[in-house]
Amino acid sequence: MARIQPVDLGVDAADLDQAMRVQLGVGGIIAHRPAIAAGLGAVSEAINHNGTLPRRLVELIRLRIAFHNQCRSCMAIRYDEAVQDGVTEELVCSLERPAEADDLTDAERAALRFADLFATNHLAIDDAVYDDLRQYFTEGELVEIGLNCAIDLGVGRLTATWDVTDDLAEGFPRPYGELATPWRTAEPLIVP
Repeated sequence: MARIQPVDLGVDAADLDQAMRVQLGVGGIIAHRPAIAAGLGAVSEAINHNGTLPRRLVELIRLRIAFHNQCRSCMAIRYDEAVQDGVTEELVCSLERPAEADDLTDAERAALRFADLFATNHLAIDDAVYDDLRQYFTEGELVEIGLNCAIDLGVGRLTATWDVTDDLAEGFPRPYGELATPWRTAEPLIVP
């Protein structure tokens, strides 16, 4: 059971699939502050639909940071737009060792290296890291990568503390002392 009880949004969870129930659980908690929820929704919408980065890359970054955050609900979800842009479960398995993965592009590996550092040792992100990224991304795209990392890291860590796991498949380890991964864990939940 989530550590913060969600607001009743007037939606019958029995009418929703598993992926939407997970989304509803997180959304119901954020709904305790409707104006803030609307602002966060607007930021997420802007990052996800006004940016120029491929949905595949955005999803790979999100899932890699979800692993570092150990956010079970974040790891369980796959966004349909990203699946349509080539995010397969085989590709997600590449996130276990992105630097060695043959099915990631050099640009994706560079962005995932940035995401790893952002989540684990942000002060190690130096000129060399940005110079590497500039081989593949424009200045504006670097801003997008950074903002995606910032939102994913902060909101994902907060969501992990809420323990919104009631609607997850059995494949996700519980309690939080056990390591979970978005690869080789359970059937992913696709959010339209």
